[in-house]
Amino acid sequence: VQLQASGGGLVQAGGSLRLSCKASGSIFSINRMGWYRQAPGKQRELVAVISSGGDRTKYADSVKGRFTISRDNAKNTVYLQMSSLKFEDTAVYYCNAGRNWNVVGAYWGQGTQVTVSS
Repeated sequence: VQLQASGGGLVQAGGSLRLSCKASGSIFSINRMGWYRQAPGKQRELVAVISSGGDRTKYADSVKGRFTISRDNAKNTVYLQMSSLKFEDTAVYYCNAGRNWNVVGAYWGQGTQVTVSS
């Protein structure tokens, strides 16, 4: 499974960005996709994940109500719509995919930098 992430950039606090992650390869085995992020000097953390059917989602408390994860199975793509961005959302965002809902997926995309200016 290969994951191609895009959509990062520089945005002012309060602004919005949308990240995209396109999956290719043996995607039939993938049951969840999502996003993690890692800020300088911090551990990588879950942002949001979505099930293969799109009927189940999970968000970090810090992004609930501001971020929305969605997917387009026809395009094998997962999106992360980020709104009301805060300085503390600044991080490298990584797309992730895996087989089991409760386990971090084995597949990672390249990171995409999101920088929020205060």
